[in-house]
Amino acid sequence: MAELFDEVDEEVRREQLKRLWDKYSIFLIALLVLIIAGVGGWKAYEYYQAKQAGEAGAAFNAAADLAEQNKRPEAAAAFEKLAATAPSGYRTLARLRAAAETSFDKPTDAVKQYDAIAADSSVPQPFRDLASVRAARLVMDSASYTDMAKRLETASGPNGVYRHTAREMLALSAWRSNDVAQTRKWLDQITNDAETPSSLRGRADVLQALLPPAAKS
Repeated sequence: MAELFDEVDEEVRREQLKRLWDKYSIFLIALLVLIIAGVGGWKAYEYYQAKQAGEAGAAFNAAADLAEQNKRPEAAAAFEKLAATAPSGYRTLARLRAAAETSFDKPTDAVKQYDAIAADSSVPQPFRDLASVRAARLVMDSASYTDMAKRLETASGPNGVYRHTAREMLALSAWRSNDVAQTRKWLDQITNDAETPSSLRGRADVLQALLPPAAKS
């Protein structure tokens, strides 16, 4: 008798499972299809990204080879093309290299390129600061101290990756403008920063010695 009840229970369970399957199988199948499609789509995206990065890397190396061969205009054009089409990781590097190659023959155009990078909020701050420093270096002989200060204000901040270079350029620009107070301000920042490279600290000491006695610490 117990075996009979067991067989009945088993039959009932099978009937219940069959009804559940008939009712929900379409949803289960659809879910499995979505999962498989999602995994396949992600794998395809990863492959596409890797392919794009590989192509961008090869193009970047080819442009760098042109630069090493002193084919500046061709290198600049290659980097500009890469900056327009490459994945974000290479895009900013290509923009910086394009400006660097342009600076040899067309420094004014290079300054505009660097300024565009520095003003682009989508670019990570260290790269924006680097662009500001490079642009400032190109205009240093002709720009006023006010213009230099505006260009390098962010880069010279306490957390700036390129703050040491920016501060030295600002100190030199202020000195050339006979602005003793601003020269001393930047020299003090150079001196008081424990991370200032020793070579830069030595140059700051030389510039400090050129200031009038009243401006010395």
